[in-house]
Amino acid sequence: MLSSDSEPNAGERPAAWYNLAADLPEPPPTPLHPSEDRPLQPHDLEPLLPKALIEQEWARTRWIEIPATVLEAYSQWRPTALVRARNLERVLKTPARIYFKDESVSPSGSHKLNTAVPQAYYNRQEGVARLTTETGAGQWGRSLAMTCASFGLSCTVFMVRLSCQQRPRSRAIIERYGATVVPSPSPHTAAGRRALIEDPNCPGSIGMAISDAIETATSCEGTKYAFGSVLNHVMFHQTVIGLETKRQLAGLGERPNVVIGCVGGGSNFAGMASPFVADKLRGEPIRLLAVEPETCPTLTRGAYRYDYADAARLTPRFKMFTLGVDYVPAAIRACGLRYHGMSPLVSLVAKLGIVEALALAEADCLAAARVFADEEGIVPAAESAYAIAAAIAEAQRCRQMGRSECIVFTLSGHGRFETETPGRKPSLCLMEGDRVFSS
Repeated sequence: MLSSDSEPNAGERPAAWYNLAADLPEPPPTPLHPSEDRPLQPHDLEPLLPKALIEQEWARTRWIEIPATVLEAYSQWRPTALVRARNLERVLKTPARIYFKDESVSPSGSHKLNTAVPQAYYNRQEGVARLTTETGAGQWGRSLAMTCASFGLSCTVFMVRLSCQQRPRSRAIIERYGATVVPSPSPHTAAGRRALIEDPNCPGSIGMAISDAIETATSCEGTKYAFGSVLNHVMFHQTVIGLETKRQLAGLGERPNVVIGCVGGGSNFAGMASPFVADKLRGEPIRLLAVEPETCPTLTRGAYRYDYADAARLTPRFKMFTLGVDYVPAAIRACGLRYHGMSPLVSLVAKLGIVEALALAEADCLAAARVFADEEGIVPAAESAYAIAAAIAEAQRCRQMGRSECIVFTLSGHGRFETETPGRKPSLCLMEGDRVFSS
């Protein structure tokens, strides 16, 4: 249900999702039909999505009411804690105040449950029997499998082949919730077979897994597809992160100077940063920093143009930053960030200069993650390591400049399902003065 331009009474938890598009200085570009030379129409998405989510894709109202059933589910773990990283501050010897929003405490171990619950709910309301999806790191697959089991839906997860090899625990958890896991590229779809003919040892990518999942959804009766990132409705659902963070900071008498999130398809970054965009547009000195891998530098080196969201060109064409639909990112630990494109909303705010983008080397991020784990007692997901590394760099800047700033980042998930041998040992981390380095 779409709501008004005034935020509904929230209480402890947000009662509505925030729609960033309502406050931007220009409207988001209209997506294009995948095969016809025309703008995408709402009915074009009906083979993939339930009507409620299609309505959200085109929404321009500022607030979208959260259904009571979804709010009840959220109450199991929301609000999540905003934690002061005092030990990290101490070891960095920084005057900065570092906070992290701990999304790792969700039942699935990451922020992905924030959108998995409403997507399963809306599909069940429409009588859908089965959902298909992709997963990169396994966080989205775990979250959707869990919610499908709760709402009585069947679930098929096309898991990037590299992730299947790196993260067997995530695969086992997805299967424990009754979902079927298919390594992608899959020999069971035309898109997957084409990829395997070109490269029998193809490690896969999120774009390829999306193709496998969409092809399956559109060819099977009673089946829809669930997007784990990129689309507008997913960005909206994740804004519970930033909305809670704003209230928690206000309760502490804090105003953020830097808001940080890792970025692959855009959902966890949009979830944290979107509620702060209107403040920035009103002139508040807030920096919004999106951090991506050097091996998949979509925002920092991609082109802003129309492109497909999947490798087989089955999705609509979105105006976004992209490395090209045929780009296959290098094999890195942060599988959830190996995506050629970017959320159209995140792309637009980056293009407008509202958001800054930074690309980092994975070795440096894993080193930062080790320091964070040692000092704060949480093993972070490899994806979250990028946000941690950026937060440490900002804290070191504050030390060098003698500035006491408030730095906030999203801990998007924990890494307790990522402890399998990765093929090469993660670098050990040492501290020397105020510098974090690896050896």
